[in-house]
Amino acid sequence: MREYRYTVDRDGRIFHEGSEITDAAVLRFFLRRMERTPDGSDLVLCQGERNWFASADTPFVVQRLRCQVEAGRLDAVELVFAGDYREPLDPATLETRAGHLYCAVHGGAFRARFGRIAMQQLSPHLTETNGRAALRLGDATHAIREADPVREA
Repeated sequence: MREYRYTVDRDGRIFHEGSEITDAAVLRFFLRRMERTPDGSDLVLCQGERNWFASADTPFVVQRLRCQVEAGRLDAVELVFAGDYREPLDPATLETRAGHLYCAVHGGAFRARFGRIAMQQLSPHLTETNGRAALRLGDATHAIREADPVREA
């Protein structure tokens, strides 16, 4: 079985042998099909080939948001990743770790880190409740918890 190795930088860009992968369909395929192996490695299987991904933090970096705002109120958030791959935000999974904001994606299989532009888009909807940061979304306020430093998703 052939194997390929990719790296994911802090901005969520994917590289193979130093060249950035820019084809949107390939990027969406990789992110949609990525799975975590029992040893914690990130893998995409494709036509009998193993595609391994190494990242300093997480292969999922939220590059921007698609926000549904009605009358100044944030009603829904869609996370946008490399290649225009998208997933809805589950606000119950928001957490901070080492000064960065994260949420769960892929049904909780992975953590996604919010990039700079995504944070700028989200910031007008952040507030504080009970001394903690929170996100106002719809009629609810979702507290952003501090991540357990030993738990890795």
